[in-house]
Amino acid sequence: MSRGRTVMALFFLCAVLMTAGRLAGEARGGTEPTYVGPEACGKCHTEQYANYRAYAKKSLSFEGVSKMKKGLSDEEVRECFKCHTTGYGKSGGFRSVEETPHLKEASCEACHGPGSVHVETQDPKDIKGTLTTKDCEVCHNAERVAAFSYKPLIFGGAH
Repeated sequence: MSRGRTVMALFFLCAVLMTAGRLAGEARGGTEPTYVGPEACGKCHTEQYANYRAYAKKSLSFEGVSKMKKGLSDEEVRECFKCHTTGYGKSGGFRSVEETPHLKEASCEACHGPGSVHVETQDPKDIKGTLTTKDCEVCHNAERVAAFSYKPLIFGGAH
C-alpha cells in the first residue's frame, strides 16, 4: 500500500471512530453528564435528600464561605468553592450564585459526580454509587484539617 493510501485509510478510520463515539454519546443523552442539583436527585432519593437537608453540614457549605470570605482574596475564595460548592471548576459545575444557584452548596453530585445521565436513565451504573475514603479525601484531607482545625466527618453526610 502506498504512503498516500495509508494516510487516507487512517484518516477514514479516525473519522469513523469519531462519528461512532459521537453517536454513542448522543444515544446516552449527550457526550458528558452534567450537574442537575440536589432537587433532581431528591425526586427519587427522597429519604437521602431529606437527610441531606436536615443533617448534612454540606447543605449549608456555601454559607460558610460567605461568612469567611472577608479578608480573603478572590483567588482564595475560588479555592474554597472547590469543596464548598458542587462541580466548581468543572464543566457545567457551579459558576456563581446568579448563574448556578442550584449548585451553590456541596450536594449529592459533589461526591457522586454529575447526575444528568443517571436522572434520565435511572441506571445505577450512570452515577458513582459506592464511595470510598479516597473520594472523601479530595476535600477532607490532612492539609485542610490542619489549616482549619476541624474534625472531618467522613461518611457523616446525607446518608
